[in-house]
Amino acid sequence: MSKAVSGRAPTVVVAGGGTAGHIEPAMALADAVKRLRPDATVVALGTPKGLENELIPRRGYPLELIPPVPLPRKPTADLLRLPLKVRDSVKQARAVLDRVGADVVVGFGGYVSLPAYFAARGRVPIVVHEANQSPGLANRVGARFAARVAVAVPGTPLPGAEVIGIPLRRSITSLDRAALRAEARKHFDLDPDAPTLLVFGGSQGARSINNAVSGAAKDLADAGIGVLHAHGPKNTLAVQEFPGRPSYVPVPYLERMDLAYAAADMVLCRSGAMTVAEVSAVGLPAVFVPLPIGNGEQATNAKPAVDAGAALLVPDAELTPAKVAELVVPRLTDPAELAKMGAAAVGMGHREADEVLARIVLEVAE
Repeated sequence: MSKAVSGRAPTVVVAGGGTAGHIEPAMALADAVKRLRPDATVVALGTPKGLENELIPRRGYPLELIPPVPLPRKPTADLLRLPLKVRDSVKQARAVLDRVGADVVVGFGGYVSLPAYFAARGRVPIVVHEANQSPGLANRVGARFAARVAVAVPGTPLPGAEVIGIPLRRSITSLDRAALRAEARKHFDLDPDAPTLLVFGGSQGARSINNAVSGAAKDLADAGIGVLHAHGPKNTLAVQEFPGRPSYVPVPYLERMDLAYAAADMVLCRSGAMTVAEVSAVGLPAVFVPLPIGNGEQATNAKPAVDAGAALLVPDAELTPAKVAELVVPRLTDPAELAKMGAAAVGMGHREADEVLARIVLEVAE
């Protein structure tokens, strides 16, 4: 047992707000820290408008708010105003670190991490975790003066990077899909026996995915395939029913991702780093449709799974109802192919990344 696990109770501040891709690894780390050190204090740092305001209190952790620092991708007038915004956020972040008695700051990138790194620099040791192979500005800055830098995949261009994977919730990494299958199918009112496709496009849904998969409903029904489709809370999805065929079940949002994964035999979704890690960890064959904006990181995220034979990749512009049917039907109706792809997915995972990162964090806190 390391000194960090046996010594004085530490206070860990996690900075990972804005999107679920930053928040979920932070919360998985928080849970792992509490498992290793039940007496530890974990405080989350966030911004007033991010998803953290819903997700973090629900997980039982205190949330401290500071003003966000949007990071423009290109030189703009906003970039010129950044120093003032950064200074205000850093001042407030520093006050939080002092008030809670932070022993270590762990940043996951995004709007809240940059001021957290500047606030901690020279005062509190820093650990950086980067989920994408192409790091964002906040983590590129933070890694320069971090005590340890952890990354999800090899080849991530940050100094001193240690490859550990992405911290995931234990409800995902310990998921027994076969044991939960009947309960999961009943929960979503899905056919208990039909091969089933899970579809989602991130927390807000994705219109291109919604249109392409719902447009393939007849082909999927004719092949005896059921569908669980999370279309996003701001979108609607009208799907024709085909009597005598497996159900096509549209839902706004998936509160129970563990049951959604257990109900599915294959998934069609975006390829954010968090999504790719979860899909691989639970052993689901996948069709990844990278978000067609940004610096191409979603296509990069999907590449290892595609190269391993666990997934297929389709550019967003090429996703049509015909393409969905062409890729999904032959594979979902071939149990041997599904088993082969699923085994390849499981082989990629870092199921212990949460505790590996927690031990790094506790050692740095010491």
